[in-house]
Amino acid sequence: MNADLIDRNWADILRVASTMAAGTMRPSQLLRKLAAYPRQNELAAALREVGRIERSLFMLDWTTDPDMRRRALVGLNKGEAHHALKRAINFHQRGELRDRTGEGQHYRIAGLNLLAAIIIYWNTQKLSEAVFARQKADLETPAEFLTHVSPLGWEHINLTGEYRWPGAGPRPT
Repeated sequence: MNADLIDRNWADILRVASTMAAGTMRPSQLLRKLAAYPRQNELAAALREVGRIERSLFMLDWTTDPDMRRRALVGLNKGEAHHALKRAINFHQRGELRDRTGEGQHYRIAGLNLLAAIIIYWNTQKLSEAVFARQKADLETPAEFLTHVSPLGWEHINLTGEYRWPGAGPRPT
């Protein structure tokens, strides 16, 4: 770690951080400006050093905090389940977009997203009805049980056919 470099550029580092926190400049915009310099920028080098410190602190937190790792794994599993649902919906073409035009691809993706949202909404509705029925029947429904229930399942839905966005062109015969 080059503490001297960070110390020399500390005022600029604080200015950059406050500018991004205020929303005046996006981080991507800052990176573009720093990358545009023809030679190594001292502020960029100082920010890289601060980033190394932050990454080291995060890795220490990661290794010592099992709850943080569990939360990250839960988030990853949700993302994977969402992608698995979309793959299952689009199984006919094995997840490939074969539309040649950008507009056709856009319609295909929009239709896929709409259908996934409809399935998730329907599952959420049915899950809430099931929880309400359990409560009405005076059956215990612990909150920690509900954290393991997801509306991303599709095994109970017959996914066959081709799903097209209205106006996406003629149907194949």
